[in-house]
Amino acid sequence: MIINLSDKHSLVSNWVAELRDVNIQGDRMRFRRNLERIGEVAAYEISKTLETEDKEIQTPLGTATHKMLKDQPVLATILRAGLPMHQGLLNYFDKADNAFISAYRKHNKDGSFEISLDYVSCPELENRVVIISDPMLATGSSLVKTIHFLKEEGHPKTIHIVAAIACTVGIEYVKREEPSVTIWCGDIDDELTAKGYIVPGLGDAGDLAFGTKVQM
Repeated sequence: MIINLSDKHSLVSNWVAELRDVNIQGDRMRFRRNLERIGEVAAYEISKTLETEDKEIQTPLGTATHKMLKDQPVLATILRAGLPMHQGLLNYFDKADNAFISAYRKHNKDGSFEISLDYVSCPELENRVVIISDPMLATGSSLVKTIHFLKEEGHPKTIHIVAAIACTVGIEYVKREEPSVTIWCGDIDDELTAKGYIVPGLGDAGDLAFGTKVQM
């Protein structure tokens, strides 16, 4: 399932527009906060799909029955660009376990690249709901490699992917490799450059959030 949070207008559309806007995206704090807010909205929407159980709550004057999350999800993110969205998810799923993955594009001299996955830190994943945040779902290669690696640590019950902007090429690749995942995105673009960047996209989310990096 693919859910485009901008299909119907909401504040998400405004935040995505600000992420894209060259006159606004240079404000790093605002850029990070907009990613965080999209993560918060995605967390709220995902929470509607999770299993609940009835629980009696004692108030000063009596008891009330409420539906509560049956189990906490595992929030996973791909460093470094995914950190602001991860924080947004964590603001809402504030009791969740967390996983961190270092996956990046290792560029070759001919302009091609490979996905290098150097580090994973995660809790028990067996039969858990896993929510992976990555602001740009471009080719989908890093996400698929991340999912395969996480599955070596345990077999999640369900996997959700949260992205600010996704490309149809990447969506199709992820769904082909992992058909059961649910993808939540702030918006969807159709074009991908030869170097794997989304068009119109927004540029390099990691650089815009945290500053430019030296290419290794």
